[in-house]
Amino acid sequence: MVTPEECDLYFYEKRLQTYSGWPFTGGCACTPENMAKAGFIHCPTENSPDVVQCFFCYKELEGWEPEDDPLQEHKRHSPNCTFIGLKKSVEDMTLVELLKLQKDRQKFLLKKSTDETMEKFRQAAQNTRSELVKIITKAN
Repeated sequence: MVTPEECDLYFYEKRLQTYSGWPFTGGCACTPENMAKAGFIHCPTENSPDVVQCFFCYKELEGWEPEDDPLQEHKRHSPNCTFIGLKKSVEDMTLVELLKLQKDRQKFLLKKSTDETMEKFRQAAQNTRSELVKIITKAN
């Protein structure tokens, strides 16, 4: 289910509002304005004040340098992101175009969720294997 807040992120101004406390401002390529134009929202953590995530493809990036170009970094790390390839603004799209765009966004969300679940499963399997090896080693 898509929330109204998630839909708001299609709009540049809403993404820009997430950049409170962003460590890079004037004189940099990765200003809040350029970050928001590239589709990123700011989602800092206590240890990483420069974490961003594309609202559309959910790609997270951190470790920004002042000279990093947000759009180029986005394209490099997530070349299949539909949002960065848009030829017109969201405001100029038809309802059908927006629905197709949202369908693509849902695919990215599903992939991210599946990848996270698979990683948790791999980790649990690895831990279980390690425990079994310890038990077998003790028994011998």
